[in-house]
Amino acid sequence: MMRVNTATILIVDDENDILQVIKAYLEKSNYIVYEADSGKGALQLFENLRPDLVVLDLMLPDISGEEVCRAIRKKSNIPILMLTAKSSEDDMVNGLLMGADDYITKPFSPRELLVRVISLLRRAQLQTERGGENTVVFGGGRLSIDPDLHEIRVDGEAVSFTPIEFKLLEILSRHPKRAFSRLELVNLIQGDTFEGFERTIDVHIKNVRQKIGDDPKRPVFIATVFGIGYKFQVNEDV
Repeated sequence: MMRVNTATILIVDDENDILQVIKAYLEKSNYIVYEADSGKGALQLFENLRPDLVVLDLMLPDISGEEVCRAIRKKSNIPILMLTAKSSEDDMVNGLLMGADDYITKPFSPRELLVRVISLLRRAQLQTERGGENTVVFGGGRLSIDPDLHEIRVDGEAVSFTPIEFKLLEILSRHPKRAFSRLELVNLIQGDTFEGFERTIDVHIKNVRQKIGDDPKRPVFIATVFGIGYKFQVNEDV
């Protein structure tokens, strides 16, 4: 089982100076670090190593970081931390839509990157190690959530969720009919280290809705509370 202090991390960046700084900083914290300077090299290492987390630069010389992110997401829900020189909100939102869990912009503090890595790995580990809870079923069996197995099923079929997506759905479903503000959800999911936009929650909600087949115009499970945020609702007649 993966442990945070011995986790394997794949760093993908074509700027060797940045790559080596990140590698040295993470290795000082006892992480096992692998490196790639291209998208194709990253995907090959991912297949061979199956790391616990990926630090992924979006500007790569061959295939884009966006393509790498999509390819990884098709096979795994491991945490992905985007590393990018693009700092606009739209760029960040697009990255999260591709399946990234968090992002950090260049130039950055290696210490901040380490904090983000630790936070993502701890969340992923907790979600795989939790025990003592049973599967919860909603919507007449259409949606089931198993915190012990970190598994979500839609109409009986297992669906892959990123750690943040899983945590978001779990929090909302544990408190049905309670309206959560975007800031509340950011703090509950990302923690105090998160310094991004509250709009990131909208992106994750969109991803969750797509995966559970929830129409935002006629939601069965996740309703928008205008001017506030979101709440979990259940119509057992569906």
